[in-house]
Formats: sequence, structure tokens, C-alpha cells
Amino acid sequence: MDDKDQALEFTLEDILKEFGSHDSDSQEGPVPEELVSLDSVSPEESVPDESSAVDAADPVPNEPVAAETEFQELDRVDFVNTEEESLSFDTLSFGLNPAAQADVHDDETNAFFEADTIRLDTEKIVAGAAQAAESMHSETLCFAPISQEEPVQEAPDEVHASPIPEGAEPFSAGWEPEYEQPIGEYTPPEPIVFRPRSQRSSLKRKLVAGPERRYYALAEAGLGKLQISIFLSILVVVLGVASIAMYQFDLVQPNRMRLLVFGELFAMLFSALLASGRLVDGFLSLIKGKFTLDTLLLATFLVCIADGYFCLKEIRVPFCAAFCLESTMSLWAELQRRHTEMGQMDTLRRATHLNRVAKAPDCFEGRPGFYVTNGELEDFMDTYQQTTGSENMLNIYALVAFLISGAIAVMVGLTQGISAALQIWSAGILAATPATIFISQSRPVAILERRLHKLGAVLCGWQGIQATAGAAAVPLSDEDLFPSGSIKINGVKFYTNREPDQVIAYATALITHAGNCLGPLFEQLLDERNGRHYELTSFRSYESGGLGGEVCDESVLVGTIAFLQDMGVETPEGSRVNQAVYMSIDGELCAVFALAFSKLKGVTAGLGSLSGYRGLTPVLSSDNFLLSESFIRAKFNVNTRHFAFPSIEDRQEISQWRPDIDQSIPCALTTQENLASSAFAITGGRAVYTSTKLGALVHIFGGILGLVIVLALSLVRGGNLLTPSNLLLFELVWTIPGLLITEWTRNI
Repeated sequence: MDDKDQALEFTLEDILKEFGSHDSDSQEGPVPEELVSLDSVSPEESVPDESSAVDAADPVPNEPVAAETEFQELDRVDFVNTEEESLSFDTLSFGLNPAAQADVHDDETNAFFEADTIRLDTEKIVAGAAQAAESMHSETLCFAPISQEEPVQEAPDEVHASPIPEGAEPFSAGWEPEYEQPIGEYTPPEPIVFRPRSQRSSLKRKLVAGPERRYYALAEAGLGKLQISIFLSILVVVLGVASIAMYQFDLVQPNRMRLLVFGELFAMLFSALLASGRLVDGFLSLIKGKFTLDTLLLATFLVCIADGYFCLKEIRVPFCAAFCLESTMSLWAELQRRHTEMGQMDTLRRATHLNRVAKAPDCFEGRPGFYVTNGELEDFMDTYQQTTGSENMLNIYALVAFLISGAIAVMVGLTQGISAALQIWSAGILAATPATIFISQSRPVAILERRLHKLGAVLCGWQGIQATAGAAAVPLSDEDLFPSGSIKINGVKFYTNREPDQVIAYATALITHAGNCLGPLFEQLLDERNGRHYELTSFRSYESGGLGGEVCDESVLVGTIAFLQDMGVETPEGSRVNQAVYMSIDGELCAVFALAFSKLKGVTAGLGSLSGYRGLTPVLSSDNFLLSESFIRAKFNVNTRHFAFPSIEDRQEISQWRPDIDQSIPCALTTQENLASSAFAITGGRAVYTSTKLGALVHIFGGILGLVIVLALSLVRGGNLLTPSNLLLFELVWTIPGLLITEWTRNI
């Protein structure tokens, strides 16, 4: 066999694939090597005898019929060359080896090929293959006979790649990876499952386990009993005031004085019974080593009871009305604390997401600033029950007042006896404790909470309240002032022969690159007109209120009418429009986009609240050329005296300000994304801080003044001036500044 014949070795599978045999697609598994082998033979050797040919089941007319037989124990298959020039794809004939022909029976063959007879004329195939081999030259594809193929070696256990040629680039034709371990089956990485509601579900579980459970616990305890106790305590105070007024105006007969004293003591005992919860809390605090206002109330009750014993003996009116007033204020403070906690828990349990208002240093001109980010429930739950600084100061004062009043009583007792000492002690301890001192911390927070509840905000305890104090900056973006949907295009007027779509596309490219709230508005306008998006080069933002850049090698300017006039663009008469975006191309006015800005009540209220505090500086961090000082003053009707409008560079720096969470102090949590929630949380925290501090100082001053008066009367033996009516009048006088100071948070 010559070299040309050796180059024409084909397997049966290759031939069937080459000529589109449908039978090869239906075969299951590869064809055995001993079944398919082809040797190049001459036409004379490949033509079988007519007696050995098998008639086809359905011969094709006008075509020669070749020898046909079944594939039964065939070792080799030889192509049959015919003299026909055309190849029929309907028939395929195979010549058989002599050894195979002897085993073929006509009956079995006819039965085998009766349904599907395959014939093949190979003369043209051999000629075409030879011609292709001559044309391919060096790229000739040769198939070696099976007998000449090298035996297949089994792959070793470990596969080692050949070394990488020097200078070969990774993943190129000359690069091969190095394998130190056997390559197993490829296991694709697990896909990242995106669960948009997983964070919300986690937050909901926390809210159910924390605020919602606490809310229902407080709701189950109820406020009815406490409210009834306050109502009854107020009645006791009114009766006590009435009895004292009758005694003061000599309306009580001398034989009825003992009854009056007994009635005063009974009223004090009843009032103490109503406020028993506060007295128990004062006792428990004393056991824990703390002296609180409730502990001072308990001490006042014990001293007044002791003085009441001598009052019955001496027929002297005790100071019961003043004590009943203080116990009533203590109950009111407890009611306010419960209302505040229930309102805060109700706000949080309804939340679908939480935002944190935090304070961080180095925001603007060296001052700290407030910013809004994602919040955590722990920011509130870990801090809302903290004792405030003002409460700690009042607790210290309560202990000092108790000791000073006791010292004055001891001094009087050494000279005037036990009865006078108890009288001075009860008067001194009551005068040292103005009644509204009990609500000086709870009432400002309760008043503020009712307003924040409507806005979906809660303060993060005393830590957050204290952080809101001091000078600070409040960055404001254009989205804070004009949320999505509050700006609309009211109309467009074109001034040149340019295509409107091109003008809108140029303006959109410039405004979108600026990144302000006008970008989505112009993109929507462009998409509605099915316009084209252009790339912008040489972008620049001007201090005078405009933007500039190049689109398709054309100079484009966008801004206010004053800006375009400063840049030398002629504006025709009658083109002045309030709240509009002017656009020019190559120094020629092309369009005017009239805008309509909606003024939201929440934004107006938030800006008004921020502008009302001298220490707060709202800083505009947006480079929107329409948001000027005059525009904000006229649009929102606020005083912009405390506002800051920095330069473009400073605005970009402020807008990119991302403080470290470790340096931030959480001030409040909000459940609504609007300026009013964060603004009122900041200003409300400042109001609470001022009110509680000032309230504590005023009441301490009043208490010290009362102690001084009692001490002076004791030294001059003016005990006759320490009457129940005078002491009650002193208490009522100090309730006026106390109530006014606690109203501070109502006016944020």
C-alpha cells in the first residue's frame, strides 16, 4: 500500500459525520475499533461479485446498485468504487471482506436491510480526498491505519504539565497551566443568593423581640390605675388647700381644730398610699446605695408623720398639703415616663427600616456635623433607660438637701426641743424640694415624644440628647430640599433651528454629569422622546451658577439666565422665566426649561426648625445652580442668616464626607426618610438638653432659697411664720417657672 492510500484512512464514524448520516446520530456509544477500518483499495479489488451482492429493499432508480449486506461480525469495511459521477445520499453500499462474506446469509441480510438499506459510491469521495490532499500541502490531514497507531497508554495517577515556555502569555497558545494535583470534576461555585428582604426580616425579628414585646407589656399593665391615682391625689390636694384656707381665714372653730389636724394627717396618709409605688422605688434605691428624689419623698413622708404626732398633741396644723402636692407631681412624672416609653416603643415596632442620625467631627470649618445613615436597633435599646446628667445632679442635691435640713433641725432641737425640731425639719425638707422638681426631667421628654412620634423619630437616650448640644453643621443636599417627584418640567421653549432632541440630549449630558436632583428629570424627558445619550468632556462647574462642558466638540452651557449673560450669551427680550434652566450651544441660546418646584410642608418645617437655633448651621452641600440663598429664602420663607453657602470645592468635599462609625455618636433613630424627621430629632434633642439642664438649675436654686429662709427663721425664732399656708404658697410660686421651663420643647 502506497503513501497516498495510507493517507485515506477513515473510520466509519468520520464518514457518517462528514456526509450527514442520520443513523450515526441515533447510535448509542462509540463504534468499536475492530468494526471500523478502511484500507485504500483499487477499483478492481473493491467491486464484489454480482452473486454475492444483496438486493436492496428499495433501490433508487437510475443509479447503480452496489453490493449490500448486514453488519454481522464484520472486521473491515471497504468502499465500493463505482463509475457514476454523482453520489447518491440515499444509498450507501459496503464491500465485505472475503472472510466476512462467507458468513453472510442472504435471508438474514435481506431481513436486516429490508427496512434501512445504505449505499455509498466512493469513487468521487476518493478523488475529492486526493485532490484536497494535494491542495493542503503542509497542512494535509493524514489518518494512520489502526495497525500503525501507537498503543494508548493509561494516564498516570498524577498529572504534571510541561514547563511553561519563556515569554508565553497566560491563556495564550503557548501557555499551559501547571498542575501539581490531579484534575477532578469541575465544581461550579455556589451562586450568591440575593435576598432583598432578609435585612427587613432580621429587623422585624429584633423589633418583635424588643420594642413590640415591651410595648405590649406596658399596655397590659395599663395607665388607668396611675391616672386614677393622680386624679384622687389632686382631689386630696384641693381638699388640703381648702382646709388650710379655712384655717387661715379663721373659719374653723376651736373645737374643730383637732378634727382638722386629723383630716390633714389622713389626707397625707391617703396621698402616700396613692404614691406608694414611688415610695417603694425610693426605698429600693436606698438599698442599692442611691439617694434619689423618690428617696427624698420617702424621707419627707416619715418626717411629716413624726411631726404629725406632735401636731395632734399640740393642736397644730401640719404641712400635709405641701406633701400631697409633691406626691401628686411624683405620680405625674411616672405617668409621663410611661407615656414616653410606650410612644417610643410604638414608633419602633411599626418601623420597616431604621435610619440613624449621628454626629461626627470635622464636617465644616472644623465643626462637627450631623449625618444620616443606616441605623441599628441597639443604638436605642442600649441607651434609652440611661440616667441623665441632670437627674444625677438632682439626686446629689436631694441628698444634700436632706442632710442640710436635718442639720438645721438638730440645731433647733438642741435649743427648742424635739417638737420644734420636727416642725423645722418638715418645713425645711419641703421648702428644699419644689414640687415641680419631680417633673423637670420627664415632662420635656414627654412633650417632645408626642411630636416625634408623628414624625417617626426617637432619641437615643441621654447620650444622644447630649450629643445634639453644641455648635454643629447640618449638611443639606438638593434631595433633602426637593425629594423625588417634587420637581417637574413645566415647559420647554426652543430658540434655534437645531433639532429639539439634540438640544435636550446635550442638556441632559451636562446636567446628568453634575449629579444633582435635576439629572433624573432630564433623563426621563430624553427617554420619553427616545433621544440619544452623548458623552461629555471638559466638565466644569461655575461659582456664578452654571455648568459647562463639551459635547460632540461643541461648547454647551447650562445655568441661570444671569450666568448665561455673564458668559456672553445673548438672551432675547421676554425670555426671562422664574425658576428655569437656560441652555446654550456655542454661545447661542437654544432652549429654556421652565421648572415647577413643589414646597413640601415637612421640608419647610424642618428648615424652619434648623434655622431657629443659633448653634446650628445648615450647610448647602449640593452644586445645584438653582439653589441660591435668595431662592431658598423666597421658596421656603425661612431666615437664611444662619445658613452657609460654601464654594463649589467645599461643597464637593462636604458631599463626600463619610465619617468613621467609631467616631460617630448616635443621636436618634428615624423610621421616615425626610428632612423633618432628622431636623426635629436634632433640634428636639437640643431643646430637651437645655430644658432639663435649666430646669434642674432653677429648682435647685429654689430649693436652696427655701433652705435659707427656713434657716433664717430658725435663727430668729420665727417659727410662727412657717405656717402651712406660707409653705404651700412657696411651693405654688415655684411651680410657675417649673412648668414654663418644661414647656420649652413644645416650641421647637
